[in-house]
Amino acid sequence: MEAAFFTRSTMVKMKNSSRVAGVAVIKSNTGPTEGFSPHTSCPNQNTGVYTEHYGPELANCNNTVWNPLGNGLSYEDFAFPIFSLKDDNQTQVIRKCYEDHNMRMNGSAPQYPLCAMQLFSHMHAVTDTVTCMRRTDLQNSFSINPEKLCDPLSDFNVWTSIRPLNNSIKGHKENESVVIAAARLDGRSFFWDIAPSAEGTVSSIVTLLAAAQALYPVALEAPPQRNIFFTFFQGEAFDYIGSSRMVYDMENSKFVIDLDNVHSLLEIGQIGLRNGQSLWMHSDPVSRKNTTVNKQVTLFIKSVASSLNLSLNEPSATQALPPSSFQRFLRVRPVPGLVLADHQASFTNRYYESLYDTATYLNVTYPSDLSPEQQLEYETEAAKSLTQVATLVARSIYKQAGGEDRFLNNITADTKTVTLFFSGFNIFVLKMCTNMCAPSSSAESSPPQYYIGLRLDNTVKSVTRFVQFILANMTGTVTKLNQSQCQNPKDVPGESKDLYSYSWVSGPVSVNGTTDPYCVRSSVHLSKALSPAFELTDYGSREYSTWTESRWKTIRARIFLVASPQLEMMTLGVGVAVLLVSLVVTYFISSKAELLFSATREPPNTTY
Repeated sequence: MEAAFFTRSTMVKMKNSSRVAGVAVIKSNTGPTEGFSPHTSCPNQNTGVYTEHYGPELANCNNTVWNPLGNGLSYEDFAFPIFSLKDDNQTQVIRKCYEDHNMRMNGSAPQYPLCAMQLFSHMHAVTDTVTCMRRTDLQNSFSINPEKLCDPLSDFNVWTSIRPLNNSIKGHKENESVVIAAARLDGRSFFWDIAPSAEGTVSSIVTLLAAAQALYPVALEAPPQRNIFFTFFQGEAFDYIGSSRMVYDMENSKFVIDLDNVHSLLEIGQIGLRNGQSLWMHSDPVSRKNTTVNKQVTLFIKSVASSLNLSLNEPSATQALPPSSFQRFLRVRPVPGLVLADHQASFTNRYYESLYDTATYLNVTYPSDLSPEQQLEYETEAAKSLTQVATLVARSIYKQAGGEDRFLNNITADTKTVTLFFSGFNIFVLKMCTNMCAPSSSAESSPPQYYIGLRLDNTVKSVTRFVQFILANMTGTVTKLNQSQCQNPKDVPGESKDLYSYSWVSGPVSVNGTTDPYCVRSSVHLSKALSPAFELTDYGSREYSTWTESRWKTIRARIFLVASPQLEMMTLGVGVAVLLVSLVVTYFISSKAELLFSATREPPNTTY
């Protein structure tokens, strides 16, 4: 199927047909002009802050339909496999097989043999998460060799703070107040391995990384009154997995700080399509009914608006917050906060959570004569726009943390850094990560994918690792520790693994192709991004995400030619005839065996 036909109406017709055994969609580099979003029109509506008990008039997107192009295709249950195919040489073979054997010629039906394709995608999971996890738990309890049917979606959040926090001591920190700057790490689309999320995720990751780099040296030179806490949440596309876990840990004194330590929060939403237009500062109208919260949010808005000469606006005072991690904090207590976005009401992103949300959609184009290395340094308009937003974010959270205004002009994001990150996280992670990541990091040479996936064998999602190492390089300190000491810093006098994390990174590549690794000490840490529902074994939870992914053995496909029914019947008839003749011959030989196989025996010459 060509991508142009991959629509909800077409797929629903196929779902209701008994003649469809599988679908293979050829991926297109450009999306339909009218837009395409397989997500719902009200993302994460059941796990956000607005319910019948909190802002019921805003629940279920009654006030604002955030994703009007959402068709809900990702939430349909299809009984047949659906594959995505790249438009490459192998796909051309499939296409040629179809065109040679299955195309109608001059209005007549195609002639046999016909080209056929078989898709193999057997999933072990059944029904829903409750059923699947219950059966998995039963196998784990009573089977000698248990076979898991499904696993919860999980990975790690990435966080760091300007002033290091003792990670070995959980719960409330006395005399510690933090301003949180947050972004999400993940995205999704209809297909398992395709989640480019350029506007939905990459723009916010790049902006927050650039803001951290711009802010960090000034915050060390002139520390603000409050600590600044940067965090990247994983699994937000699936009912806020990462943020709900961090809030849960804060509530239960399992995190490095608790909710009493949180002063305010600034979240970066979708901002990639600003292109010189206004940014919108979204706040929660329900919590702002509290006089104290409203006063703090108002001051926060003024702080953001005065940080840089950008066009900033507020939506209607009665408009709900857009889907955001901030909502999970508000479910517990009225934390003052803002969400920056490029949309006033409905998303400007026409390809929200789809395979078309790519760098091309953000008009990230390069001159044809540039090499991949040169493209990493080419300053696009999108990168320049994000640089302005990163500067705004850095100055805003510095002021919100109590920093002095006289240092604000020293906080400016670097356009070259934003260009590197924006190109890297969209197109060339391998090139971007060369100097910053661990020698064993599996950086892709193709555009990274932002689907959270599973954490099997204690692995960490590659994008999570990249953000961790890049953040450590930007905010950390190069030490003189060797590799052994870097991996076991507790044995080194003067080093503290409770306050810092230690990363052994590749270092720059020399002329002869070798690298010079070194050890970086930073306050960058990982924390679990696993829904609390799976620790509470509440697989049918209405409070937390319960997304799981099925186990499978192989996903593959094959093409072959199918003979005509007449040839098949003739082949069957010949086979039956050969079988009957074989039976008759076998019976005849068996009945005459004594005559056919007898031999004259000579009497033995035995003497007694």
